[in-house]
Parts: sequence; C-alpha cells; structure tokens
Amino acid sequence: MERESMEFDVVIVGAGPSGLSAACRLMQQARDAESELSVCVVEKGSEVGAHILSGAVIETTAINELFPDWKELGAPLNTPVNDDQIFVLKNQEKAQKVPNFFVPKTMHNHGNYIVSLGNLCRWLAEQAESLGVEIFPGFAAAEVLFNEDGSVKGIATGDMGIAADGSQKDSYMPGMELHAKFTLFSEGCRGHLGKQLIKHYALDKDAGPQHYGIGIKELWDVKPEAHKEGLVVHTAGWPLDESGSKGGGFLYHTENNQVVLGLITDLCYSNPHLSPFDEMQRFKQNPVIKQYLEGGKRISYGARAIAKGGPQALPKMSFPGGLLIGCDAGTLNFAKIKGTHTAMKSGMIAAEEVFNAVQNGTQGGEDLDSFQAAFEASWAYKELYQQRNFGPAMHKFGNILGGAFAFVDLNIFNGKLPFTLQDSTPDHATLKPASECPVINYPKPDGVISFDKLSSVFLSNTNHEEDQPCHLQLADDSIPMGANLERFNEPAQRYCPAGVYEIIEDDAGKRFQINSQNCVHCKTCDIKDPAQNITWVTPEGAGGPNYPNM
Repeated sequence: MERESMEFDVVIVGAGPSGLSAACRLMQQARDAESELSVCVVEKGSEVGAHILSGAVIETTAINELFPDWKELGAPLNTPVNDDQIFVLKNQEKAQKVPNFFVPKTMHNHGNYIVSLGNLCRWLAEQAESLGVEIFPGFAAAEVLFNEDGSVKGIATGDMGIAADGSQKDSYMPGMELHAKFTLFSEGCRGHLGKQLIKHYALDKDAGPQHYGIGIKELWDVKPEAHKEGLVVHTAGWPLDESGSKGGGFLYHTENNQVVLGLITDLCYSNPHLSPFDEMQRFKQNPVIKQYLEGGKRISYGARAIAKGGPQALPKMSFPGGLLIGCDAGTLNFAKIKGTHTAMKSGMIAAEEVFNAVQNGTQGGEDLDSFQAAFEASWAYKELYQQRNFGPAMHKFGNILGGAFAFVDLNIFNGKLPFTLQDSTPDHATLKPASECPVINYPKPDGVISFDKLSSVFLSNTNHEEDQPCHLQLADDSIPMGANLERFNEPAQRYCPAGVYEIIEDDAGKRFQINSQNCVHCKTCDIKDPAQNITWVTPEGAGGPNYPNM
C-alpha cells in the first residue's frame, strides 16, 4: 500500500504549549489579514494533553499576549499563587525555611497561577480548532521527509499494525505523509525528530551540550484540613544531596483539595546506584511534604525529562523548511523552574515569521533565519540570558553555594555579570564506575506515602499495543550486559522511572529485558545512557501514558 499525502501551509509536530500557541497565532494572523491558511497539528498522545506533564506554575506573560481575554474565554488558570515557601531539607526529619530576602528573585511566584498543563493544552487546542486548525491526536510523527534540495518537506506518521517481527498484521495501515511549506517541531524535551534534525543540520555546532533533569510527579487528593489552595513550596537539599546529586522538590496546592508534588533530579548525577524514582519516594517522608499527604490518596503518577541547559545550550532553531520551538530546542527558564511561557512565546514568534514568509508568496523550504533575530530580540530570550549562569552555578557549586551565587547574580547584578559560566560535560558522561560509589539502599515502600514503580506506572494509564516493534532501540545489544553492567551496574534499571529496563536472573543466567509497554515517554534513557546506546523512537500512535490532568 502506498502512503497517501496531504498538503498544508504549515505542519506542527506536537500539541504542547509551543505547538498550539504557534497554531493559534498563525490562524489569528490569517483571520486579521483575511487570507486562507491551512495548519495541521499532529499529536502522538491519544488526545491532546495525554502526554503533557509539568509542575506547573505558569507565568501569564505569553498567554496575555496570545489571548488577552483568556479569562472570558475560560482558560483553566483557576488557582493564583498566594503563598511562596522555600525550604532546605536537612534530612528525613529536619528542614530550614529560607527567608524571603535570600531567595533569588526569579523564584518569586506572586502573580503566577498553579495549573494543570494538560488541561491548559486542551483549552489551547479548543481555541486553535475554533480558529480553523486541524488537530490529529493519536498520530505519531515518525519520520522527517526531505525535498531533493535537502530542505524539510514535512513528516510521515508511523505505520499502524506492524508486528514485533516487522511483518504486517491484519490491522496494517501505512502512515500518512503530511507535506508543508514549513514544518514546526514542538515535540517537547529531547524530541526524537528534533534530535535527528539537530544532528542532520549540525544545529548545535556553536552551542554547549544540552543539560537535563528528570521530573517525577504525583497528584494527590488530600484531606480538606491539610489543603491550602494557592500555596507553592519548593525544596533543595535532602535526599539528593546525600549522594552529591543536584535538583529539588516542589509541592503545589491546586483547587479541589488536590496537591501536585514532585522531585526534579538533575541528570548530571555521578553515582550509578542512584534511582530518581526512589529518591522521590524518600523525599515525601520529610515532614515539610508528608504533613499534607497523610490521610490522603495518590491518584496519578508520571515522569518527563526537562531541558535546562539555558541559552548556552540552545541550538540554531531554524533550518531549511522548518523551525525547532519550545523545549524541542530547550527554551525552559531553569532559574524560574518554568518553561511554559517561554515555549509559548517561541511558538508565537515562529508563527509570525512563517506567516510573513507565506504572505510574501514563498513556496517554502527556505531557512527562516530571521526567526533567530526575532527570538533574541524578545523578552523570552532576554529572560533566558539573564539567568544563564543559574544552572552551571548549581552544577559547579551545589545547591547552597550555587543558590548564594544566583542571589548575587540575579538580585544584585540583575543577571548582568560580565561573564557566562559554561557546563561542558554532557549528562551521559558524568557517571563514575559503580565500584567507586557508595551503594544506596533504598527503604521498602510503605504503600501509604511511598510506592513501587509498577503500582505507579499503573496510575499513569500507560498502554502500548503489545505486538509491535520495540520503540527503545539498542545500537549494540551486547552493551547492557557487557560494558554497562561491568562498569556501571547497568544504570538503566535505576534511572528509568517506569521499570522498563530490568536485569532478569533465571536458570539460563542473567539477561537484559526491555518492558517497552511500561514506557511513559520520559526520554531519560535516551539522555542518560552512558554508552548513548539507547534511542527512543515513537511507538505506534496513541501509545504511552494517558494523563488526565497532569
């Protein structure tokens, strides 16, 4: 069967904040200019928002620009922040509150809102569709298509109904080709097509390595008397500092007697015995967090990598026929622990550059390098540049000294110190041999506050068609049981937050097993594997987690 093709002016890969903002802005301009424009968004999740996971506290700068009347339009920003607390956790029992005066000003959340980013994306999708955008959920963009001149022609969605052995099942349906004048890639952090494009066009040749964290998140129903709607809590220190690792925790009180909480573990950690999932389970035992959870019930779980390298790690975001936007490029502001407003703004600027080109009669395919200048002139880039030293300072000096440096840099010098710190070691190269690191013995989960991986994955509603090719591809099958096992005690079995990777021991000996049906699409394995042996590719469309309101 031949693949069918469809033609659009613009194809957008991924219905997250940047992609949907780009779609809305494109159609707003077309409406205002009274011109025809065809825009299509493909989304690998079963519905818009199914794969969206974020803290999330949102700053309204971008949404104010995109939809000044968002309140009247019913945007789900219902919980303004009314209290902001930061603690340094000393150990499982003790914590020290940080006086407001000593907090870097980027961490203040006055005027921001606690939201479900999944629900915000669902709302953005409604706005986009009412403006005339076509959205295709359940279709994974599996392949970049190129024109003969080397420019991007569009994308192909994945074939459906391929068996694990590569044969075609009775349900086989070939993917669709979606051709466009311009294709915007907004797949989120470590997008697999974005990763290919960065390599293909050497977009990162003038950038430092991107850096990442893994965010592991839970949603809880809590007792009414333990709920303080609008309270935002951030933590540093324990449990990650016990292993010399970096990162921090968060707990946000949303509406309806719910709290969201999570731990971000920077993926530059060095001890291969570390398990970010188990660190998150420990984190909840400190009274600063536990006081809100006791007597409550965990109702959802998920995980997602975040790009936090700052402007030093931003690749060139334009290439012939397309643009990288949002976290696919790495526009998150780590000093604020926020990426939604900057992702949205990058999408809106992309929409303006693309619309101008289409209005001027382009047939597409050119490199819109005007986007770079427009992005760098925007408040989003200026904000990223102001906080450029925050991440490297945390990596070099640790949370406490790094926080002191950030206070001086941001509160006193307003980000204008005459130097830029660099962090030139990629996260996959930071592990030390397992024999040189203390073994970490994690406590057994109590089933009340702390849990195991499998019951957690169950709450993510993750599902994949069982009989399909494995979407976690090994370049060399021998590495997990060879070099990685000998040197690092195969860290995949610990850094994966979903129990995808296991070393099974039975009568036949030890073997490496990939439980790909458990995968929550966090991308940590693609980032942290020390041999860079694992490549995450899209599974069959609609596979993966189904987050209700993460």
